[in-house]
Order: sequence, then C-alpha cells, then structure tokens
Amino acid sequence: MTGVALIAAACVFGKEASPTPAPPSVPLPTGAGPSVAPSLGGPTAKLPVFSHIWVIVLENKSYDAIEDSQVAPFLSGLIAQGGLATAYSGVGRPSQPNYLALFSGSTQGVTDDASHDIDAPNLADQLEAASRTWGEYAENVPADCFPGETAFGGPDGAGEYARKHAPAISFDSIRSDPARCANIHDLAAFEPGAVDYALIIPNLCHDMHDCSIPDGDAWLSGFVPKITSSAAFRDGGLLVVTFDESDPHAQGDARVATILVSPLVKVGTRSKIEHDHYSLLRSIQDAWGLDCLADSCRANTLAEFFPGS
Repeated sequence: MTGVALIAAACVFGKEASPTPAPPSVPLPTGAGPSVAPSLGGPTAKLPVFSHIWVIVLENKSYDAIEDSQVAPFLSGLIAQGGLATAYSGVGRPSQPNYLALFSGSTQGVTDDASHDIDAPNLADQLEAASRTWGEYAENVPADCFPGETAFGGPDGAGEYARKHAPAISFDSIRSDPARCANIHDLAAFEPGAVDYALIIPNLCHDMHDCSIPDGDAWLSGFVPKITSSAAFRDGGLLVVTFDESDPHAQGDARVATILVSPLVKVGTRSKIEHDHYSLLRSIQDAWGLDCLADSCRANTLAEFFPGS
C-alpha cells in the first residue's frame, strides 16, 4: 500500500465503534488502546447491520506465523488498524471442510480435498431469500459454471485455481442453475460494492498455499485497498481476513489469525474468546437477520468486536 493509501486507511479505521460509522474527522480518543472483550454469554449478542461483508480466506498458516509477523508487513498493518481474534480456529483438515463450513455451516461429511456434489442449504440460499446479493470471487476460475478441480491463467493472469478452496460450485442448487452459478467470478470481475456478500478466494500462490507469506502479503497489499478505500466499506462495511486451517505440519495449536477491519471496529481490539469458522458464519447470519445453519446454530458470534452495537 502506498503512503497515501495507508494514511487514508488510518483515517477510515481510527474511529470509535458505533452502530453507524462516525465521520472520518472524528479521532480515536486519546489513550484508547487494545481491549480484550468480555465473554459473550451466547450467540445472540447484537451485531451491526453491515452494509457489505467481504471475507478473504488464505491458506495453512498458524496463528503465530502471522501475528506481528516481520515478513507480512501489510497484514501486520491490518491487525494494528482493526481487530484480531486470538483464539479462532479452523474446524477440520484438510482444507476443503473448512470452506464448506464457512459457506454452509457444516463440513458436509467431507474429509478430503476431492470434488463433491452436495445437496444441502447454504449461505447463498439464505442471502437470496433475504433479497441480498452474493458473489464468490475465485482467482483464475474459468467462466460458465466451471466444475473442474483446477484451472490456470485466464483474465486474472498467471496462477492456479483450485475447486477445493471455492465452495459454491460444490452445491447442487448452485452448480445446476446457470443463473445462480453466474455469481461465481474471477477476480478481474471484482468490484467492492457490487454485492452485499463477497467470498474472496486467491489462487494457490496468493493464498500462501504454494507460495510464501511475503508473496501472499504482497498480493493483499495490492488487493485489499480496493475494498478499504471504497464507499461501500466506509458506509459500515466489514472485511474479514482469515485462514482455512493452521499449518498442517504444526502440532497442537489449531489457531489461525482472523482479522476484522471496519469503521465499526474499535482500533486495537483483541479478543481471547474462542471462535471458529462457524462463529464467522453465525456473525454474518445474525447481522443480517438470517437463520442459523447446522453447526452455526451452536456457535457464538464475533459481536465483542462491535461494543457500540
């Protein structure tokens, strides 16, 4: 991000949390610093009605590899300007079950990265029923409801798409309906305010799966400002950056860094409350008045990041 963009981002983020975004000229009060939220006591705590939600999912990095990382300056900057869930974990291994959980509230019994055709309700169904719009933006995915496992190149340039990381096409009700799977786009089609909910899936290099943390961080530094500099973001939007699972070779700690950035998040918020991908889905559902799905019904929300709601 350029110096100008960093200054602009700081102006956007550096405000008190409130039900509606405060004017950009309102500074964070002197002495305001990191906070640790109290226990929620359940998933019904109030959340803002976000104008837009963007979720970027990265790959296979443990929490400690990202928090205050010296090799990921852009992510470190996002953490400093937003909120960080310090006890957030994936829900399965390998990658695909986590994406299915984020999109449908269940791993759907999937325990591998093979292609699966699934007949189950999902977040897209809920959004459409509530007259909200959605899009899945998967880097290097071909057009026209492509069902293949991998693809290369296209309008996004060099890079590899993997179906296992892009959950929408696995659901029968989307894959079999050309009008619905037309909501699956490559990143060349991305516009920050085009849909209410955008699930953003970088390619296998930019998501840090095949490439390094610095490679993914550099990609984020070019992509994220499209969101954070937009009117859609300033008007009460929420950006979440998370990882599907921790390092598969790591032992014990299953935590992943999950960053929330919004005009409604108090700068420097840190939460020690335990969360997982179902918590993120439940937060989206509760914010927009949607029913829970499967395991999101037992999940808490990330409401502690929005104390003014």
